Amino acid sequence: MSVIGAVDIGGTKIAAGIVDGDSRVLARRSAPTPAADGPKAVLAVAARLVREASLDAGVEPVAVGVGTAGVVDAASGMILGATEALTGWTGTPVALLLAAELGLAVHVENDVTAFLLGEAKAGAAVGLADVVAITIGTGIGGALLVGGQIVRGRTCVAGNIGHVPSPEAGDRRCPCGRSGHLEAFASGPAMTAVYGERSGRPVADLREVALRARSGDALAEEVLRAGAAAVGRIVGGLVNVLDPALILLGGGVLGLGPWYVEAVADAVSREVLAPLDAVMVRAALLGGDAMLVGAAAAARTAKASA
Repeated sequence: MSVIGAVDIGGTKIAAGIVDGDSRVLARRSAPTPAADGPKAVLAVAARLVREASLDAGVEPVAVGVGTAGVVDAASGMILGATEALTGWTGTPVALLLAAELGLAVHVENDVTAFLLGEAKAGAAVGLADVVAITIGTGIGGALLVGGQIVRGRTCVAGNIGHVPSPEAGDRRCPCGRSGHLEAFASGPAMTAVYGERSGRPVADLREVALRARSGDALAEEVLRAGAAAVGRIVGGLVNVLDPALILLGGGVLGLGPWYVEAVADAVSREVLAPLDAVMVRAALLGGDAMLVGAAAAARTAKASA
């Protein structure tokens, strides 16, 4: 059975793997992202990791799938918009450049879309046709599966739940440049900042806030639970609009513990209309492999339909 190369390009790390037809990751490689060095440097590392993973697995891929942050035109493999976490990433023809580097067909998806596709293929969303996926970490991203199809929207921006107005955010500045969005209140850096402001004791990162919460700091726990509730409130509104079977949660903030998923689910239940209260809220099952499995699945589908 043929295998697919898969790449997950993040702002701090690039991961690559070789994925077989049963969605098993046969080999993995990773390296720091040369984020400040421009797209060609980033893609050179991605290509090297695919080659190394291929050698580790002892098999050559027939195509490559990529998941990356940013607004992605999956049809062309072009980055339509991105933050400066990856310098110069906006406008990068990722599929074209990586295909030239590797000599293989390349398919590109947004990273949260790849995450959703991976969990639908072999994780928490297997067998479900209607899913809302949200990842909460450095930022907050989303992807939508409706009737078994990814919803991309007219300009490929569909699913950006992090940039929905959130009452809790008030006038807090969002990384997108606007104010009052969910990401400005409930992402990892946002909760860290809120705690520092309210306590008068700035902290380095969310792990320190979580440690203080576990040590009995009532304000730290309050801030974390407020972030979870804000996510659940917005997601509950989406449930009323889209009527999904599952809310799928992922991202580094889930490292806070199982209570975080439960807190999101509680907030969702308070928002949904009565016929929708059976909607499931689950954490992803595949961990860091979800994006690799999803990117590979998308590339396999694209190759089959080419």
